[in-house]
Amino acid sequence: MNPAETYINNQPEPYRAILMHVQTIIEHTLPEVDLKYKWSIPCYYVGKRPICYLNASHKNKYVDVAFWHSAYITKHKALLVGENRKVVKSLRYKSLEAINDTVLVDILKEIYTFKDSSFYNR
Repeated sequence: MNPAETYINNQPEPYRAILMHVQTIIEHTLPEVDLKYKWSIPCYYVGKRPICYLNASHKNKYVDVAFWHSAYITKHKALLVGENRKVVKSLRYKSLEAINDTVLVDILKEIYTFKDSSFYNR
């Protein structure tokens, strides 16, 4: 088991269930992503480019699914939280039931379409 998977598996409930569900959705939607452990959290990459990271915020009681290059996301913008962050925006989940799979998949697919764009290769 790699450190990113250990991070997910060692979380208390409900964080573990949320993270595992999000992990399944990401890996099913984008099968070529790599799960890495950067900055002490799980991060998904396509090649050398980051897609998103997962963070269990125990203090704030949610799981953050944060997207780099969020300025280019056009779908479901109203659902993305960017408080106190300039570049990254995220979907936040406080329960497994709060996850809208369609929204997450839409955003993942949209971000993935940028993988060959010049902005993504900065």
